[in-house]
Amino acid sequence: MTTFRISPAVADAFPGTLIAVVTATGLRGHEPWPATTTALQRLERELADGTWAPADEADPRIEAWHTAYRSFGTNPRRTRPSVDALGRRMAKKGTLPRINPAVDSYNTVSVRHGLPAGAFDLDQITGEVEIRHAEGTETFTPLGEPDTVENPKPGEVIYTDATGVLTRHWNHRDAHRTRVTEDSTHVAFVLETLHADRDGHLLETAARELRDLLAAHAAQSSVHCLNLEHPQASI
Repeated sequence: MTTFRISPAVADAFPGTLIAVVTATGLRGHEPWPATTTALQRLERELADGTWAPADEADPRIEAWHTAYRSFGTNPRRTRPSVDALGRRMAKKGTLPRINPAVDSYNTVSVRHGLPAGAFDLDQITGEVEIRHAEGTETFTPLGEPDTVENPKPGEVIYTDATGVLTRHWNHRDAHRTRVTEDSTHVAFVLETLHADRDGHLLETAARELRDLLAAHAAQSSVHCLNLEHPQASI
């Protein structure tokens, strides 16, 4: 069992935060995921025919993350929130990247609803997962760069466990150690909003859609939510 926790300081600084943690056990990443393929292709068709477009930085959902990034000293136009970067890439190329079924599933749900998303292989997690401000002494190895070690800036919001940093700049980039691959069988997916009062219904819909995509390829799945009143959950 792993506990996810929002630190009191982060909860106080961003009181409207709502995070859905969607967990899947017995995940089968090597088989075809036709529903995910269909959802990806539908999104790309809608972009091509002009019936849908990714949220850009003028959208309140993205603007809120830009404001949050600036508050802890990150320039969001140099270091973009994950959903902002993903939406910009899709708008430019007309497609989403194909990584593996689990990652493709949360990328599709993320860009569809304009909400940041990420995932952690829970078998690679040590201790509790906490969303907190960095002290600046922690270490982070970026996804795809196993030989690189970085230190987050003091005050930067990070996900971290007992071993090191799991994400930098809240949701800009994930760590290499806990990356989700086709071999990952026990995974926690996170979907986030800073404005539960405005976008909580979108987060609930997105979490339900992601769980539906996972359900056919997992032995069990569940959804837990973190907010100011309920800052931790054991999964």
